Amino acid sequence: MSEGAPLRIGELSRRAGVSPELLRAWERRYDLLHPTRSPGGLRLYSLDDLERVRLMSSHIAEGLAAREAAALARRARLSAEPTTPPLGRESTTTPFDPEFARAELARTTEAFDEPGAQTVLDDLLAVATLDALLSQVVVPYLHELGERWERGELSVAQEHFASNLLRGRLLGLARGWGSGEGPRALLACPPGERHDLGLIVFGLALRNRGWRIDFLGSDTPTASLVEASHAIQPALLVISAAAEEHLSPLRSQLEELARRHRLAIAGAGASGLDPPPAGVLVLSGDPVTEAQRVSGLARSG
Repeated sequence: MSEGAPLRIGELSRRAGVSPELLRAWERRYDLLHPTRSPGGLRLYSLDDLERVRLMSSHIAEGLAAREAAALARRARLSAEPTTPPLGRESTTTPFDPEFARAELARTTEAFDEPGAQTVLDDLLAVATLDALLSQVVVPYLHELGERWERGELSVAQEHFASNLLRGRLLGLARGWGSGEGPRALLACPPGERHDLGLIVFGLALRNRGWRIDFLGSDTPTASLVEASHAIQPALLVISAAAEEHLSPLRSQLEELARRHRLAIAGAGASGLDPPPAGVLVLSGDPVTEAQRVSGLARSG
């Protein structure tokens, strides 16, 4: 395993299925990775590092706490490594608990406790893969947030605070998601659509599968979308809307775009278009599941 060309963190992330942010956290907190430096100062990782990441991910998936999973992964490849946590680091046996994490996010955001909510997210990044964080915590929490707001259990201020906090953190995870060598996906919301959190989650899940992401975000004018599509020539163009009313007036433009690009529509608004525009793929599931589906379709051509 020690043979082979060294890997940059992006390639390590792609092969292991773990986000670069989580890899850095595991390196910093658990001494899991042992990178070298290139002459230009880039951190380079070995295939041993890759194997340890895969082992740790497997142990976490089985329910172990991150520290325990890291210790097992280190022992499997580095028998000389200490098996007890370093001084100052308490051991824990708490596994990844999505329901508890969502409750803590709700508690802290409802109290306008930004540092507390960030700590919840920091802890999640230390114990969960990106897919688990997105599919088991972020997406269900966003659904619960919207439903509670509609029932009047949350104020507009609380809903905006929570949404903007999560949006900022997710875009932090998205840093550099346009780099690499994978296929390019262009993501946008149509005119009038301001809800782009689901689209950000979808982009992160695609990035975790090796895609490069070009993100235009909310309320994108149709002419700007056409211009960007022509310039980028993405492998996939995705337009997402929570409300059908923001997609239905664009049916003819969507069909024209579909003749030029591989086009998908996503979000609750996409499910309401019946029949869907000709030549357009409808992504009606949760963002992580649909990212997996799209990646499978891309691999199969």
